[in-house]
Amino acid sequence: QVQLVESGGGLVQPGGSLRLSCVASGSIISIYAIDWYRQAPGKQRDLVAGINSANNTNYADSVKGRFTISRDYAKNTVYLQMNSLKPEDTAVYYCRAPEIVTKGSIRYLEVWGQGTLVTVSS
Repeated sequence: QVQLVESGGGLVQPGGSLRLSCVASGSIISIYAIDWYRQAPGKQRDLVAGINSANNTNYADSVKGRFTISRDYAKNTVYLQMNSLKPEDTAVYYCRAPEIVTKGSIRYLEVWGQGTLVTVSS
């Protein structure tokens, strides 16, 4: 069994910063890519940023220059550093792994975390 657990959300004022963490657990052999998504109330879930095993990154236009995704392979952790936060960044943030391979070559597809709430408000 594998699991993704997000943390680091909270209430922050406009212009402030937060760092989200996504920790993968289980007998993991490899995770090619991990993405961050967010879902605001009444809206669809959108891709925010992604990183793969070659450390290639991609960002939504709305967060470019403000958010940075990074990865610690030793800790099976992906971070999302969010700076210059705006009220429109308020959402539940989820991490997602398209595929996780564990010992015994077991493949888990579309693994999602439970989400962490980010609220940007004065």
